[in-house]
Amino acid sequence: MQIQGSGALITGGASGLGLATARRLAAAGAHITIVDLPSSPGADIAAELGGVFVPADVTSVDEVHAAVAAAQAAAPLRIVVNCAGIAPPAKVLDREGNPAVLADFERIVRINLVGTFNVTSQAAAIIAKNDPDATGDRGVIVSTASVAAFDGQIGQPAYSASKGGVHAMTLPIARELARYAIRVCTIAPGIMETPMLKGLPQAAQDSLGEQVPYPSRLGKPEEYAALVQSIVENGYLNGETIRLDGAIRMAPK
Repeated sequence: MQIQGSGALITGGASGLGLATARRLAAAGAHITIVDLPSSPGADIAAELGGVFVPADVTSVDEVHAAVAAAQAAAPLRIVVNCAGIAPPAKVLDREGNPAVLADFERIVRINLVGTFNVTSQAAAIIAKNDPDATGDRGVIVSTASVAAFDGQIGQPAYSASKGGVHAMTLPIARELARYAIRVCTIAPGIMETPMLKGLPQAAQDSLGEQVPYPSRLGKPEEYAALVQSIVENGYLNGETIRLDGAIRMAPK
């Protein structure tokens, strides 16, 4: 896939992994559309990158449809990166042994999994109608799972279920969209240096980094963005979930 001149839509693009990806793809010549919540600095980021900001909830069909249409209007939409997501703890039982609040579980799954599917579906409908580029690709969709999809910790049943779902639907979606020359891959990051983790005391960040076999540190958003670019540019990568985690395997807690 050629990045130069292609339209690229990034959800959660105003911070963390999405922001690093937006900046990298913009530097490679893509026309960027940032999709994030209205309260985010998405407008400023889009202005910095010469792109477009569309405030949207990824679980809203109408809002995502508008975002995809805006991206297509700026340039032929070929690249979609699903970075929007949340990661609050949600145990099965609380400290008193009471059952979990079901709405908390549903909210995490709805944003992380249903939102990813919604964006993928809405974007694929547009990409499938575009002409292929010089490489023969019509588009590439990259979603974000997590190592929690494979070795989730205590307190992560909802998060693990949502990210496990993102991993599980990667192959069937890739198989379905193959007829349209649209490739579909997923990245499963480990412990990344996101705004949430950077808010922890340095000692806590160092402790987390030491759990990673090599390199023993937190992953950098720029490393995630570099992998996105590699997936987009490597025409034989399809239907795959790639762990980006320094070989970590998470302990129970």
